[in-house]
Amino acid sequence: MAVHPWHDIPLSEDPREWFPAYIEIPRGSNVKYELDKPTGLLRVDRVLFSSVYYPANYGFIPRTYCPDGDPLDVLVIGDVVVPGVIVRARAIGMMQMQDEKGEDDKIVAVHVDDPDFVDIHDINQLAQHRRRELQRFFLDYKILEGKKVIVDAPVGAVHALPVIDDAIELYERNKEMLRDGRLD
Repeated sequence: MAVHPWHDIPLSEDPREWFPAYIEIPRGSNVKYELDKPTGLLRVDRVLFSSVYYPANYGFIPRTYCPDGDPLDVLVIGDVVVPGVIVRARAIGMMQMQDEKGEDDKIVAVHVDDPDFVDIHDINQLAQHRRRELQRFFLDYKILEGKKVIVDAPVGAVHALPVIDDAIELYERNKEMLRDGRLD
């Protein structure tokens, strides 16, 4: 039986310390890979229409669920990793975003096994330029598709942790339907 990255990767004992992040898109890519929910494989969703590149490794937190029908998105700051791997990440902040589907929060995290980022615990420890770059990417990446997005400035870990907790709780309440494909 194949392992499904959304449903079968266990969370850590304390997601406030670290959590697994399944990486769909490596930092520097302009290809939008997404989880194919029925199979658990990665599929190419599209090549970005704008000349922008993902500013961090991008994926989701397993065993989470959000009102947009997807697992909770996470940007993991650290060295480039390949799609389809799991990294240990720690939330340092979040950005609230709205697109054509509604609210779509983005957790900002660091790769805890990357020595360059092991001591970062809050987004305010990152350079202001890095924080602005994260926000700017999501403001720009859908413009040439004719889609509008609203992205708030990144806020600290204290704001991210309740969002993670809520997404874990929502997954737990709906896990049977999610696993059976009756809800997505």
